Amino acid sequence: MNIVNEHCKKPVQDSNENLPHADMTSFHLVSGQEVTLDAIAHAARHHCPVTVDDSIIQRVTASRNILEGMVSDDRVIYGVNTSMGGFVNYIVPIDKASELQNNLIHAVATNVGEYFDDTTVRATMLARIVSLSRGNSAISIVNFQKLIDIYNRGVVPCVPEKGSLGTSGDLGPLAAIALVCTGQWKARYHGELMSGSEALKKAGIAPMSLSFKEGLALINGTSAMVGLGALLYDEVKRLFDTYLTITALSIEGLHGKTKPFEPAVHRMKPHLGQLEVATTVWETLADSSLAVNEHEVEKMIAEEMEGTVKASNHQIEDAYSIRCTPQILGPVADSLKHIQQTLTNELNSSNDNPLIDQATEDVFHNGHFHGQYVSMAMDHLNIALVTMMNLANRRVDRFMDKSNSNGLPAFLCAENAGLRLGLMGGQFMTASITAESRASCMPMSIQSLSTTGDFQDIVSFGLVAARRVREQLKNLKYVVSFELLCACQAADIRGTTGLSTRTRALYERTRTVVPYLEQDHTITDYIEGIAQTVLTNNHAL
Repeated sequence: MNIVNEHCKKPVQDSNENLPHADMTSFHLVSGQEVTLDAIAHAARHHCPVTVDDSIIQRVTASRNILEGMVSDDRVIYGVNTSMGGFVNYIVPIDKASELQNNLIHAVATNVGEYFDDTTVRATMLARIVSLSRGNSAISIVNFQKLIDIYNRGVVPCVPEKGSLGTSGDLGPLAAIALVCTGQWKARYHGELMSGSEALKKAGIAPMSLSFKEGLALINGTSAMVGLGALLYDEVKRLFDTYLTITALSIEGLHGKTKPFEPAVHRMKPHLGQLEVATTVWETLADSSLAVNEHEVEKMIAEEMEGTVKASNHQIEDAYSIRCTPQILGPVADSLKHIQQTLTNELNSSNDNPLIDQATEDVFHNGHFHGQYVSMAMDHLNIALVTMMNLANRRVDRFMDKSNSNGLPAFLCAENAGLRLGLMGGQFMTASITAESRASCMPMSIQSLSTTGDFQDIVSFGLVAARRVREQLKNLKYVVSFELLCACQAADIRGTTGLSTRTRALYERTRTVVPYLEQDHTITDYIEGIAQTVLTNNHAL
């Protein structure tokens, strides 16, 4: 099934305007078509209303009918006529179904801490809707439609961030949503915090009444980690594409050589990401006169040769932070493709337990709720971000050190050096953040702790891994923002007429946020401005 990617015409603010605008185009779910990550991300950010095809209504209804037939046949089914988790060995009469399901969502709604922002909650709800729409989870069509209505009408459940094991899925976060769906807990409506029951009343929606399996269907899955993961992937991909242009601008600012980026040499080492990065940088610098032609350097060195050993005024190769960029960012590009596919697969899955197979009309007790795939993907994304940060940190050092910058003044201070300190202080910030981020790069996917009387004896911590990526992304933007500030300062010192067409566009956009610094100023607001405008939710330059 697919959310047809007909992008909304007007964005909706995160907390103050939660109802879709009348001229928004809906995102339509159709059975058998794949949902994309960018569709989920766009729908969550702009609160595009969800509609569903009749084929999905039929599948959801059929799934419930099959389960009801199994109940009539006295089949023994987890969470239907048995208890759950550490009480799995308890038999529960079917007339206790509603009480059991309500007890479940109360018992596991134990998350703590600050609430997720509206966009993340909407992405989580969308991911759950997509999973349930596949017609394997046996939720009733009435409650499935109510979940969609709650999302569409702008009720945003309050979901505490901390406490999810990621197995059995994101129980705590999804239970907070389920509680609001049943008229309990707390929610935001039109930016106002209120009880879940009041929010539903204002939205004109009657609370859900849960029957057998429905509490499990709402909470037993990976939708929170997938929803947040989709948002993070979307933003990281945009930042990565922009960072390739920043890379080219830094090469120009440092008078780096272009020949190491020529695609011909990268075809000798068959890594697709490496070739893509090299080709992008090569093409970006095609009309630059600030970047250096290696053949010209070779000629100058040759003219210095006198048959004796001596130091040259030039060097034939750049440092690794310039020359090895394709080999460093290439693995990031390849990782992003793998992460995208992993998240897409998880988004388009039935990820709760038990599941109904409509083809065989059988029930399967399974572990599809386990978040290891997403947890490892988020760990890989964390590593990718820190890899980019390490590279940016090293380039900052080259900009600061006049012995490594091919003729730039120390600390990019071209006026009144010594009386002024230039951009010296900015490196303090980037070094501190880089060190902090490295220490936060320990994988979460290997941190399993046994719980629930050893029933949930190996867990994923997928949502924790995603939250760590969210923090690393903030950190990376600060470090990259300072590299970009340095590159623009260097370009001004050398003369901006030599910038390439693509880097000039980035330079000019940055200059709307921060001017050339010929006097010492506090740069905090400049860094924040670059991070929030140039590097956030922007299309690649």
